[in-house]
Amino acid sequence: MQNIVILAGNIGQTPEVRTTQSGTKITNFSLATSRPRLSEGRVMRDENGYRVMDTEWHRITCFNGLGKTVAEHCEKGMKVLVHGRIHYTKWIDSLGNDRYGCEIIAEKVDFLSRPKSAENENPELVDRDDEIPF
Repeated sequence: MQNIVILAGNIGQTPEVRTTQSGTKITNFSLATSRPRLSEGRVMRDENGYRVMDTEWHRITCFNGLGKTVAEHCEKGMKVLVHGRIHYTKWIDSLGNDRYGCEIIAEKVDFLSRPKSAENENPELVDRDDEIPF
């Protein structure tokens, strides 16, 4: 039996970092994945001919070193590939109601677009090979 998730999408907001009382660093971010909307087995299009897309939002959680790397190099809009597992939680809220949550515990995050540049990085030293239009 396996619990494996692979998601490719765009980061929805700047990753947030917090530290537990025991010293574990936890980094959270949202990830948007999209797919074409289908109707009767065919891709739906809007009035301009563009595909209509359905977007899902996923809560991603990273721990310790991976979380530090994500927090240092990721920003809103970046494309990433997340390998991890689904984790469900249940708790009782302040009104006594059962509440449920779902998140993806990341085990690996690959950057599919450029990480944010370091603040003191010389812009002339940035590799721009992927910008050549051929």
